[in-house]
Amino acid sequence: MRYLLLPFTPRYILLTIALLGTVALATVVALDPETLPALALPLVVFGALVLLGICDLMQTRHAILRNYPIAAHIRFILEHVRPELRQYFFEAEKDGTPFPRDKRALVYQRAKQQLDTRPFGTHYDVYRDHYEWLHHSIQPKEPASELFRTTIGGAECTKPYSASVFNISAMSYGSLSANAIRALNKGAKIGGFAHDTGEGGVSRYHREHGGDLIWEVGSGYFCCRNKDGSFCPEKFADIATAPQIKMVELKLSQGAKPGHGGVLPAAKVSKEIAEIRGVEMGQDCISPARHSAFATPIEMMQFIAGLRSLSGGKPTGFKLCIGHPWEFLAVVKAMLKTGITPDFIVIDGKEGGTGAAPLEFMDHLGMPLREGLTFVHSALIGANLRDKIKLGAAGKIVSGFDMARVMALGANWCNAARGFMFALGCLQSQQCHTDRCPTGVATQDRLRQRAIVLSDKSVRVAHFHRETVIALAELIAAAGLNHPRELRPYHFMRRTGPDRIVSFTELYRFMEPGELLSGTTHPSLKEAWEVASAESFAPQGASGPGNIMLAAE
Repeated sequence: MRYLLLPFTPRYILLTIALLGTVALATVVALDPETLPALALPLVVFGALVLLGICDLMQTRHAILRNYPIAAHIRFILEHVRPELRQYFFEAEKDGTPFPRDKRALVYQRAKQQLDTRPFGTHYDVYRDHYEWLHHSIQPKEPASELFRTTIGGAECTKPYSASVFNISAMSYGSLSANAIRALNKGAKIGGFAHDTGEGGVSRYHREHGGDLIWEVGSGYFCCRNKDGSFCPEKFADIATAPQIKMVELKLSQGAKPGHGGVLPAAKVSKEIAEIRGVEMGQDCISPARHSAFATPIEMMQFIAGLRSLSGGKPTGFKLCIGHPWEFLAVVKAMLKTGITPDFIVIDGKEGGTGAAPLEFMDHLGMPLREGLTFVHSALIGANLRDKIKLGAAGKIVSGFDMARVMALGANWCNAARGFMFALGCLQSQQCHTDRCPTGVATQDRLRQRAIVLSDKSVRVAHFHRETVIALAELIAAAGLNHPRELRPYHFMRRTGPDRIVSFTELYRFMEPGELLSGTTHPSLKEAWEVASAESFAPQGASGPGNIMLAAE
């Protein structure tokens, strides 16, 4: 009896209805053929549902389809549209990840030069843990009339660069569409700020409009590699000496997937990509997890000095997400031992974005921006090197407050990637890795990328930059300061409990000048400094590294 009733249970009722409907319609048509034109469509629909249900019962990949033929497809449909439903119907102003709705709206409004003010007060619960604010002054200053800039270039740099305090972070052609790269670079040209090429190399789309470029050189050495994938000084010099290249950035790691290489499959290595990157068409394009041009901190410093010389004396530095503390301190020791210092260091926070990364890397590997930035800033102070090196910061920075906060912790300028993607029209659909970006930003589909109208989007990019830096200037003036370089950790507060607030000075301890050299008692730096070596990235000594590892465990 149970099996006889099974077709009428919720599990199979849709298949049963489809089957009965097909039989009934077929019977009517058989008895009266003149009804066929009127019943043809419903007969095809019911028949197709019957075939679908039978296929569901017979297939072996999805257990839920075998138990709920036809009906289970509703689950897959809802799962597919779930992100859109949540974003458009259920998401509050402060909800949404990686960027909340109000932050995305802020970028759109500034890019379009629409009203970006908000009514009726903050949506934040200001008595909730982790709420942060900037102290204002009883005697605020007038906002600066000119957009803030900072000069990058140390003693060995013969062509220092006056950079905006807000620039486009590394995004490669290949990850972004040709039209997106064009719009970003033209916007940078209009607004007078810099555009980082990403490790994919300098494409013709980067060059087209003449915007200032920061050339990022990754472990694949794209645009400057020999056939075997090793670094080619001659090819590097040919590109790096071009007037449009303003700085050279050696990429050690990125925040969203530090320590992870990449492979562009051979099927995706088009003739154009192959020519730009200097790889063979039809072969996998490999970006290794580590560099082959150097193996020790000293060799890395020598490599940076070589890049600076080959570029004609342009500012040369490196970008990384902080990992093992002794590795960065080993680089600091190599600076001291060789006398070679980079002109800048960009700290990429683990909250940084990427087109695609394994979940474990994206969620749980690498140090967040503020901790990484304060570590680097403090270490350079402790080694008496901070005044020789400028620091850039990247990681979910889209507003003037975001910029002010990291500049108080040591950054000289900020980079943003996803913020400028929003300015291009990105909806945070998170389809970057599928090549089906709905707005044409992160795709190589020519039909999709035509959605980006260069004349419109480039202006929006410039507007977003300008309005954000103006917002920073207004915040700085409200705090009674003239320039963001005057910001200090004590200007910012964080709530750590219902009845407790602390300044950033209490949250982040900074070393005194020369403290590392004279012997520090800083708990997170003392042992790491002792085991760091200029000759190796690995920790040295029998007891020191073990203690650090045990502490981490």
